[in-house]
Amino acid sequence: MIQIDLTGQVAVVTGGSSGIGLATAELFLRAGASVAICGRDSERLAQAEASLKAQFPQAQLLAQTCDVLDADEVAAFAQAVQARFGRTDMLVNNAGQGRVSTFADTTDDAWREELDLKYFSVIRPTRAFLPMLRDAAGSGNNAAVVCVNSLLALQPEPHMVATSSARAGVLSLIKSLAVELAPQRIRVNSILIGIVESGQWRRRYAKEAQSGQSWEDWTAELARKKNIPLGRFGKPEEAAQALFYLATTLSSYTTGSHIDVSGGVARHV
Repeated sequence: MIQIDLTGQVAVVTGGSSGIGLATAELFLRAGASVAICGRDSERLAQAEASLKAQFPQAQLLAQTCDVLDADEVAAFAQAVQARFGRTDMLVNNAGQGRVSTFADTTDDAWREELDLKYFSVIRPTRAFLPMLRDAAGSGNNAAVVCVNSLLALQPEPHMVATSSARAGVLSLIKSLAVELAPQRIRVNSILIGIVESGQWRRRYAKEAQSGQSWEDWTAELARKKNIPLGRFGKPEEAAQALFYLATTLSSYTTGSHIDVSGGVARHV
């Protein structure tokens, strides 16, 4: 269990209604931080809010519907956080799914959609919360931006050509932001995930698993086929722990970096 007291600090998590985002919000709340989460699906967001409140009855929690690709909605979310908590110390940019496509079958519109999602899911929230992050840093407090990226940024796959390309661009963007914001004492880092359990994989399991085949056996078989050295999928809480580390003073001398959370899939040194 990570031991750090975040009382008085505020963490914002986009895509916080499920999976990695929800697991990250739980870690922040457990450490005493006030937390704001957002998501596009209002029903799923309400379920996440209820779950977090059940676990942390005294928690200071804000949940607001927001599409991170809509500049007005992102601005409204930032304003709501300012009104409720008066500050932001940590921003976790967590949004976007992978697109399965090759160069031959990726249309111009699909390229634009993929690039728009991967870039602006980082750009718009970071831009909206940057004034509050600057205030936190200016007051001598921890100020950090952490982004959920994919190992595809360094290790592209031909069947995910658009996503791989966009992820590589986001990795460069994060490095540029880290350099630009370092003099303002705002740290910017990312994690590079491999296969992590999610609703998307659960739906695929429901369609593809053989009769009587358990989730554990199905994922283990797929992990072997995909040559994952640890022999299994990652869990949302494992990615969340890396995000928590990068967002807090546990990583106070780290910026412009990334943590590989892929179970050993990375082939680069």
